Amino acid sequence: MSKSHPDLLERHRTTLDDAVAAVRGRYHHSAFPESPSRSVYGEDAAARGRAAFEALLDRDFPLSGPGGRGRVATERSPYGPELGVGYPRADPDALLAASRRALASWRRVPLDVRTGVCLEILDRLNRRSFEMAHAVQHTTGQSFVMAFQAGGPHAQDRGLEAVALAHDLITHYAGESRWEKPRRRGGPITMAKRYTARGRGVGLIIGCNTFPTWNSYPALFANLVTGNTSIVKPHPGAVLPLAITVSVARDVLTEQGLDPDVVLLAAEAPEDRLAADLATRPETRLVDFTGSTEFGDWLEENARQAFVSTEKAGTNTVVVDSTDAYRPMLANLAHSLALYSGQMCTTPQNVYIPAGGVTTDEGHRSADGFAADLAAAVSEIAADPARLVGVLGAVVNDGVRERVDAVADLGEVLLAPTAPEHPEFPGAVVRTPALVRLSARDRDVYGREHFGPVSFVITTADTDESLRLFGETVAERGAITASVYSTMEDVLERAEETALEAGVNLSANLTGEVFVNQSAAFSDFHGSGANPAATSSLTDPRFVAGRFDFVQARKHV
Repeated sequence: MSKSHPDLLERHRTTLDDAVAAVRGRYHHSAFPESPSRSVYGEDAAARGRAAFEALLDRDFPLSGPGGRGRVATERSPYGPELGVGYPRADPDALLAASRRALASWRRVPLDVRTGVCLEILDRLNRRSFEMAHAVQHTTGQSFVMAFQAGGPHAQDRGLEAVALAHDLITHYAGESRWEKPRRRGGPITMAKRYTARGRGVGLIIGCNTFPTWNSYPALFANLVTGNTSIVKPHPGAVLPLAITVSVARDVLTEQGLDPDVVLLAAEAPEDRLAADLATRPETRLVDFTGSTEFGDWLEENARQAFVSTEKAGTNTVVVDSTDAYRPMLANLAHSLALYSGQMCTTPQNVYIPAGGVTTDEGHRSADGFAADLAAAVSEIAADPARLVGVLGAVVNDGVRERVDAVADLGEVLLAPTAPEHPEFPGAVVRTPALVRLSARDRDVYGREHFGPVSFVITTADTDESLRLFGETVAERGAITASVYSTMEDVLERAEETALEAGVNLSANLTGEVFVNQSAAFSDFHGSGANPAATSSLTDPRFVAGRFDFVQARKHV
């Protein structure tokens, strides 16, 4: 083992200590600056990042690994061009064999060394944030700034959060102890005991098309710190961000004299069904997935040999009762509906409004008036070319486009989607958000998820019915987020109780620069694991603790 191993942890000791403190305190903390500013990242960082991204296009990605079966190139930018990047087409048998071989040595690497390796990987990823931003933008359709933040520093913070929590959970308990049991006669019974956190084994991380790094980093780094290996299986439409990640991880492992196969990339052709194959192999002991409800449910049912963490879909809900900040409320809601064209697992879908309308600081607004005002606020975002670029981005795949284009089949259209031309990328697929008016009776429509820029304004008898439907639909179909607007303390209390019973995180009276779509690393839990939308939360103790077991050895002394 190289003598340089301990130096990695000491090099990043302050980063780890600050992150552990933030995880315990749940206060604001960010180790990686979110602004793509020259003053933060350097005068030439943006140009170097773009050049590095462009140098990867239309050629084979420089990544070695076991058992390739030719090459696959599956990515097309939502902004138009094919990326033309080739990756080794994964051989599942070879990947599993290599991962198991690497596991044998990785488990024996001391915790502080594993932690130092992870911190070094995150530091190097941060230095490549501009390159990563272009990779995320042109595989997901996010705007550049959003891709920089969510695909770079915010994802890195989520990864660091997992590192800190995993390291803290393991070191919270004694690694060794001297056990003495007094006896009535003679000296005490004395034993030396050692407790080792043993990783469960090979981990499989199934990436998503929309947030390939943000959703994958918590599992990747939790796996590594707790002594597990990881096979990273990207979505065929978003391989490049995770290929860069795997490449950086393998470089660090190699430089430290460790087996690079601790982290492997599993790129596939769309017809390969590699995720289903790998997830159900007996060698696979951990499965992390972000994506559709159907496949997430299938994994939970069939990957019985593994600790399975899924983040799927749900009916994210807003209950509008009353407000003392009507225009700020509308602006906040409109931005939440429009951000990344509604292609976030946290985007509100169901907005409940009482048939009698709502009391506001501008006087009483009827249900019809509220619906019209919300549609106008969304239209204002879509009509502004600058906000079109920075807020909406592009549509990630044909499924989303087809769903929003068929919105007239769902109900009364309050705001029809349009297909404006992107001012920078003429080939971009863009759709503005759609709003549909429904009644409480239309539960067959709003009671299921419609992923993408499709939301519903649902008229209910009163706030009591809104809260009841909120609780019932979340309990049935799940949700990642929920929101309530009210000036009445008793309504806010009942909404919180409903959210607690349904197992969903709740935001109240958001009117400023915090949106229900967003969650902050080190403070906000993303998902709860307490409703059908997800079996896990990013990043709570259960998410990490399921990845290792304490194994004990003892002897007399």
